Formats: sequence, structure tokens, C-alpha cells
Amino acid sequence: MEADGRPEQEEEGEGGRPGGLGADPERALAKSAFQLTAEDVYDLAYVLGRELHQLSAEPRAQVPARVAQLQFKVVGVLEMLEALVEENNLALEALRLERDSLRSMCPSPLGPPALVNLGPDKMVIDLTDANRPRFTLQELREVLQERNQLKAQLLVVQEELQCYKRQPILSLQKRLKSLLTQKKNYYSRVSLIQRKEAGRTLDKQICWTIRRD
Repeated sequence: MEADGRPEQEEEGEGGRPGGLGADPERALAKSAFQLTAEDVYDLAYVLGRELHQLSAEPRAQVPARVAQLQFKVVGVLEMLEALVEENNLALEALRLERDSLRSMCPSPLGPPALVNLGPDKMVIDLTDANRPRFTLQELREVLQERNQLKAQLLVVQEELQCYKRQPILSLQKRLKSLLTQKKNYYSRVSLIQRKEAGRTLDKQICWTIRRD
């Protein structure tokens, strides 16, 4: 670097090439993408730059041939880049598989992922765990209290239903008892003939009452 802070210019080698490039920069085009070095990358950049510079200086009649040569070299560089990208993707996938394999073999130091204690009053819950707690303690108390209230109401309803079912029978029994008492009173008050007549009348009333109910 020069004293004024500007970077020194690279020395030019033979043919106007920057110093440090290989003796034959175009040899990098013939290499496999996985054999390239940092020097080969600079050689490729130099070759493409040189072709573009010569293209601008060529006579119009020779431009198509120069373009074809340049296109061939550009395609070669792009194929190298594509191969490197594919290799990189394969390497990443292999690393992911290796990571997953190591995770499956090594138990988690924190224990089961569902509940991890962070302190006396805190914990981490795995939302994907089917057995995770879904209610707080207060919510559970409220649910139990509501359930007990519903059970009590159900018992009351069942008792009322039983009373409604028994009510017609009790009412009928009460009416029959009243009629039998009346019949007994009649027997004690009337004569034998009147007693028979009154008995038939009461019997008819009893039969009519039973049929109606």
C-alpha cells in the first residue's frame, strides 16, 4: 500500500495480465468445478474480461465469431457454478441428516419436552404434547364446583319427577278413602232399605270415579 493510503496497483504480467495469474488462464475452463482453486477463479474472471474487451475492439465482421466463443466460455463457467451449488445442497442435506441422527441417539439434557421446570412457579409446556395440561388449578376448581351444582340440581329434578308420578295415585287413594268414610256414615244413619239403596249409589260413584281417573 502506498504512503497516501491508496492500494498499490497489481503488477501486469505477460500479455497485460495482472500478476499472480496462472501461465495459461484458460486452463481453468477445462478443470472440474470441484478442482478449482482461488487462483483459478481469478483466471476465469480474467478470461471473460479479456474476451469482452476484445469484442469491443474487433471489426464488425468478426463480432459473431467472438460472441460464439464468449458464449461457450460463459456457459462453461455457469455449469461450474451449478455443480458447486448442487454439491453444496447435497452437503447441507447430509449435515441435516447427521444432525437428526445425533439428536435421536442423544437424550435431551432437559428431560421430556412436555414439562421442563424453570423454577418453583414456572414451567415450559410443549403444545404438541397430547398429555399436556389444558387448565389451570383455578379453572379445574371452577369446573368441579359447577359439576357439583349440576348434580344437586339433577337430584332435585328427579325428586320432583317422582312426586309428579306419585301424585295421581295418592289423589285417587284419598278420594276413595273419603267415599268409603261417607258410605260408612250412611250405613250408620239410614234404615236397612235406605242403606242398600245408598250403598248402590255410592258404589256407582266409586266406579265412576275410578273410570274417570
